[in-house]
Amino acid sequence: MTLQGKGFYIWQIRRCEAGDANAIANAARQAGLTHVLVKIADGTSAYNLDPISGADLVPPVVAALRDRSIEVWGWHYVYGYDPNGEADIAIQRIQQLSVDGYVIDAEEQYKLPGRDVAARQFMSRLRAALPTFPMALSSYRYPTYHPQFPWQPFLEQVDINMPQVYWVEAHNPGEQLIRSVREFEAISPFRPIIPTGAAFLQGNWQPTPEDIVEFLDTARLLNLSAANFWEWGHTRLYVPHLWDTIAAYDWLGAPDGDIVSRYFTALNTHDPAIVTGLYENNAVHVTPQRTVQGVDAIRLWYQTLFSQILPEATFTLMEETGHIGSRHFSWLASSSKGDVVDGQDSFGLVNGKIVYHYTYFTVSS
Repeated sequence: MTLQGKGFYIWQIRRCEAGDANAIANAARQAGLTHVLVKIADGTSAYNLDPISGADLVPPVVAALRDRSIEVWGWHYVYGYDPNGEADIAIQRIQQLSVDGYVIDAEEQYKLPGRDVAARQFMSRLRAALPTFPMALSSYRYPTYHPQFPWQPFLEQVDINMPQVYWVEAHNPGEQLIRSVREFEAISPFRPIIPTGAAFLQGNWQPTPEDIVEFLDTARLLNLSAANFWEWGHTRLYVPHLWDTIAAYDWLGAPDGDIVSRYFTALNTHDPAIVTGLYENNAVHVTPQRTVQGVDAIRLWYQTLFSQILPEATFTLMEETGHIGSRHFSWLASSSKGDVVDGQDSFGLVNGKIVYHYTYFTVSS
């Protein structure tokens, strides 16, 4: 089982549409969400209970979302101080609420010494009770930044990895998402990635609508099945224009970004299949040395580009001109085998796809 499309995290139900379950479900449907992730536990305690009456606020939300064919996953912030107690409340809440999946939010507390033992204990108890239930890990975006985190004990037992790709103080979500995916591909075990993007204010920083579109476009160019955002109540209250951007984004349609920006995002994945996904099947690719036609031949050229001509390169768009049917652009690249400072390319386009591509560049060491 995997998720498909756009999702949103809910932290505190009372701060989302004034706690009205039907209003939450209606807003989710209008935004084109396919799933919502609701906090159901914190440590060893149930979460999203009414502080006065003690009533559980989660079941009405689950029911209302389900009535609109929207999946509901429960998420749980864990600390690792009492792994058995945390596993027990997770099992209880999952069974009680009949959610579709469960997300483990493990962060700084799990970087303390000995937390690998706690992680194994927690996951073992959880999986003994729920051996086939869909589960995901939500944690840091770059495993190289957090080597003390017990990645293996968690990833061995979950089905999905949901890294928190928050590009705070920057505006390069595509680049950060690509790096996150590549870093996780380099460690074992690898799990399908459904990233969580930033839709919140932090200090004087906030994402732009263009950031949101770039994040979603990149997720789709990387062939990720879904993407999430943090966090419903905060987004609706403080940055509602970002909610509108996410709602307007058609996950099933063509990526919204300009073809040239999408091309450079694809180049920086170093994946020939992703790049050639931007071409028509019978596209023509021209260099000063040769002309080839068809995506198979073009894919072979990109394999050579990424492995031999410009290995581990970073590609940077400089200037772009053109109109609906064509684009002309200059670019730079830096790689372990040399640099490009004179890249000059042209695209011919039909229905948003590349049908003709001329490229010229020289590599200087």
